[in-house]
Order: sequence, then structure tokens, then C-alpha cells
Amino acid sequence: MHKIGYALIGIGVVVLAIWGAKEFLTDPEIDPLIRAAVAVLGIGLAVLLAAVTRDRIKSSRSDKFKGVQR
Repeated sequence: MHKIGYALIGIGVVVLAIWGAKEFLTDPEIDPLIRAAVAVLGIGLAVLLAAVTRDRIKSSRSDKFKGVQR
């Protein structure tokens, strides 16, 4: 049940983030330099998040204490 809740929250956050990014990047009143800077910042954060996620998945596959309980 928790996984369903987290999935719904995640989907909602992604939809709102995409909508907000679209509105921000298409607003004619915002300076193009600011739009470009925010876009580069978002892409950088996405790349770092993907790298961390990939490393966590990679390390969990070779975790020798995976089945150990406390």
C-alpha cells in the first residue's frame, strides 16, 4: 500500500514539475539568460540524480550483506 502512495506522489510531483518548467520556459517576460541558466541547473540536477540512482542500484546488486537481518 505504501508503494502505491509513493508512486502516486511521485507521478504528481513529476507532472507538476513538467508543467512548471513548461510555463517558466515559455513565459515571454522572463529574460532568456535566466531561462537558460535555470534549464542548465535542472539538467545538471537530473544528471546527478541519475548517476546516484545508477550507483545505488549497481552497489545493491553486489551487496554481500543483503540478506542479513539485524
